[in-house]
Amino acid sequence: MQVYNVEIGESVRGEDVYIVQSGCGEINDNLMEMLIMINACKIASAARVTAVIPCFPYARQDKKDKSRAPISAKLVANMLSVAGADHIITMDLHASQIQGFFDIPVDNLYAEPAVLKWIRENIPEWRNAIIVSPDAGGAKRVTSIADRLNIEFALIHKERKKANEVASMVLVGDVKDRIAILVDDMADTCGTICHAAEKLMEAGATKTYAILTHGIFSGPAVSRINNACFEAVVVTNTIPQEQHMKDSSKIQLIDVSNILAEAIRRTHNGESVSFLFNSVPL
Repeated sequence: MQVYNVEIGESVRGEDVYIVQSGCGEINDNLMEMLIMINACKIASAARVTAVIPCFPYARQDKKDKSRAPISAKLVANMLSVAGADHIITMDLHASQIQGFFDIPVDNLYAEPAVLKWIRENIPEWRNAIIVSPDAGGAKRVTSIADRLNIEFALIHKERKKANEVASMVLVGDVKDRIAILVDDMADTCGTICHAAEKLMEAGATKTYAILTHGIFSGPAVSRINNACFEAVVVTNTIPQEQHMKDSSKIQLIDVSNILAEAIRRTHNGESVSFLFNSVPL
């Protein structure tokens, strides 16, 4: 059992403190470490403590979908507030309603501007592409990207028998002779996106890309990506990807550190953060 004995190395009295910790890897250890650091800063008389959490832990457990199930995202929100956080900065929450779990300000940043930039710069024939959601829940995300690129969108309706296991998939939309770009907020075991890529190629797509904000890639995910028909699987660095990129030449990275850095700068200076919802800072 790991015990965290946190001591802040310099005075934070009256300071505006930002603690950066993503909800990945050893999630419970990282979460506990962050809570203790927030509390240490708070009782050391910091003026304001902001938790910068690029990938929010337990974000998928945002509702009670079966009997006796926890709403862990709400529990994490309560823990952050009780520890003493005054403000949260995160990116692409699995469900934006999680912001309502907090009674403190939450800035939910979007990877969408960086995704649009990557598509325009790395897919030469992007005007002949179609944006595809691997499930109905992501329809809003893909319609927003498709509208801004002025291209069409499609979605895949899937039915699950149990968590992490997809029973059937139905494609809604025409992808024949087009480049299909699958867009989702996160991928864990990658069963869904690999299954979706097969469906798109069967339906006549010329190439398939996947763009994901949070690449968790647990279990057989990387081997599934290597065996799938993707040109590239593009993820942001809200979760460290160095090892995954070594294990698969198909995994490519979008750096979102400049978006988070600009959000911190604007928050500290009392400026509007909404600029970042539509633009990528240079």
